[in-house]
Amino acid sequence: MSIEIITTGDGSHSLLNTALNETYHSRHGAVQESLHVFIQEGLDRFLASGATTVAVLEIGFGTGLNALLTAQHTEEKGVTVHYTSLETAPLPEDLWVQLNYTTTPAAQTLFHAIHQAPWNQSVAVRPTFQLQKLTVSLQDATLPTAQTDVIYFDAFAPNKQPEMWTYDMLAKAVQTLRPGGMFVTYCAKGQLKRDLKALGLTVETLPGPPGKKEMVRGVRSV
Repeated sequence: MSIEIITTGDGSHSLLNTALNETYHSRHGAVQESLHVFIQEGLDRFLASGATTVAVLEIGFGTGLNALLTAQHTEEKGVTVHYTSLETAPLPEDLWVQLNYTTTPAAQTLFHAIHQAPWNQSVAVRPTFQLQKLTVSLQDATLPTAQTDVIYFDAFAPNKQPEMWTYDMLAKAVQTLRPGGMFVTYCAKGQLKRDLKALGLTVETLPGPPGKKEMVRGVRSV
């Protein structure tokens, strides 16, 4: 696997896929990007309704950063999470163990538990965090209809992985959303917004994380 660890603008690590010349997270700041796009504008916006349980579907497990932040954030709030993540190329342990996303022994234990959880089965990583990591592509996955509250669409960028951003793939993800469910991504391309609108979502163009002007959130009508 042609992957290198790099340090981003906020001091946190990302990974560089040298074959694609594409990073797993923003070079301007991996943690701050994930917090802004997926936690603040996705998870928190959904939980603002008063929900005490949330089902998350992540497209691209990658470094496990989004899963870690979600587990930490919801544990603090007393929210129960069912977290499903798709990933066709899981990282080897000698790589993910070097990532600097944790600053306390408790956080490190949680991060290790998330990565060491068996693939292709549902595991209670914490009493309030049920994790299912699947080694399958979005193209090949069999996904439930109307059972997801928040989609973290975190595939590589459209110019690097265009097959992930087609109308058909977006439709496959969106059909998993319950009414009121949210689709969030760092991408803000016009074609993406047009496709999400065509799929029936109310689309918002929001301020992006540091270093990126915009991001997108789509909400399924209640």
